[in-house]
Amino acid sequence: MTRTSTSSWASYRESIGDRSPMFAAIADAWDVADALYPGCYLDLSPSTAIRSVTYVDTDRRAARYFADSGLVEAELAGTRTGSADGIRFLHADYTTPLPVPDEAFDLLISLYAGPVWEHCRRYLRPGGLLVANTSHGDASLAALDPDLTLVAAVQHRGGRYRLDTTGLDRYLVPRKPSEADPDRIRDRGRGISYTRSAFAYVFLRT
Repeated sequence: MTRTSTSSWASYRESIGDRSPMFAAIADAWDVADALYPGCYLDLSPSTAIRSVTYVDTDRRAARYFADSGLVEAELAGTRTGSADGIRFLHADYTTPLPVPDEAFDLLISLYAGPVWEHCRRYLRPGGLLVANTSHGDASLAALDPDLTLVAAVQHRGGRYRLDTTGLDRYLVPRKPSEADPDRIRDRGRGISYTRSAFAYVFLRT
């Protein structure tokens, strides 16, 4: 994940865009009360739609940002949740055990942060959701995991997010079937190419 010198979500989203509509769509489609966001950096967008979010990052800038409760509160003002009461930040490495209970979260977020699913799957409850993209291969690994079922593709065009829940068999079809190998994906550290792409994918843990 690319780190910048930004010090707030407002300035950070100028470079990455505002993902709040995506999380609003997910929260509206499913019953999401608690989310875990490893590798979050300064992306506060899940908290605009989800009441309780645990953020995890090793970056000191993220730690300073989330420690400034006044700034976090101000940046959430006017959003659907409107409050920082449900926010917890862990200054930690998600590849090591986290001080959170197993199967405690409804949503696990993996966006541009590396192999989140394989390290944090224990924290997602059965029936919970993983939202992941292919930047570091996480969605590609998730697509091959028998414990996960694709339930939506997240399309992002013109600054707008849309959940595609129909015709899902069109997604995650490798252009080169031989590349759909977990060890190969892990070694390369990036996702494989698909015949139909999306910004991210939503999987249900069975």
